[in-house]
Amino acid sequence: MEALEIIQRRVARELKPLSLVNLGIGLPTGVSKFVPDEYSVFFQSENGIIGMSARPPEGMEDEDLTDAGGGFVSALPGAATIDSAISFGLIRGGHVDATVLGGLEVDENGQLANWVVPGKMVPGMGGAMDLVTGARRVLVGMQHTARGRPKIVPKCTLPLTSLRRVTLIITDLAVIEPTDDGLVLRERAPDVSVETILENTTAKLIVPDTVPEMELSIRTLEEARRATSEAA
Repeated sequence: MEALEIIQRRVARELKPLSLVNLGIGLPTGVSKFVPDEYSVFFQSENGIIGMSARPPEGMEDEDLTDAGGGFVSALPGAATIDSAISFGLIRGGHVDATVLGGLEVDENGQLANWVVPGKMVPGMGGAMDLVTGARRVLVGMQHTARGRPKIVPKCTLPLTSLRRVTLIITDLAVIEPTDDGLVLRERAPDVSVETILENTTAKLIVPDTVPEMELSIRTLEEARRATSEAA
């Protein structure tokens, strides 16, 4: 299984039925294809779509239906289009149940840097600051390293997106939870050892006695409801 699919599948298992979920640009947009339709998850794009679906087949693109990064998307039956004021009102008002964002770095404090790409001109952080600050849960989906360089570090060297701690970090190697005590290694990817994760992480990790392997299968609606009930 490719690294990208590992991340997207594991992130999808964190999403709850009937929730409002914002998907960031890039890797996060692919999470939706691993969430069963029966979950009735409402995917939001900050530029004004609720009920966003996957990219349409070639030749079926609609220039009025794009995600926040300008990529073509489709809309589910019953989807709504809203203006930016309402869209950001939902985000800043704490009404978004979860956001899935990519990351350039996450540090031992659980703080995220994801909007400045070194050596490239960028227009600004867009809605990332609002999402990390306002969403109820912040899920960071990213590759564990970039060109051999660890992305989970003692201290972010890139500008922070928000001072708020993220909820969960999901990579192609591990699931890591930022806590008051530090970064806790919760799961390891299939066929990946704890030692491999530690070798590719410069941040200090708290390693429990047992670190289970990630589950990557897609939950049924009943399984998802049961997991949600147990978590509550």
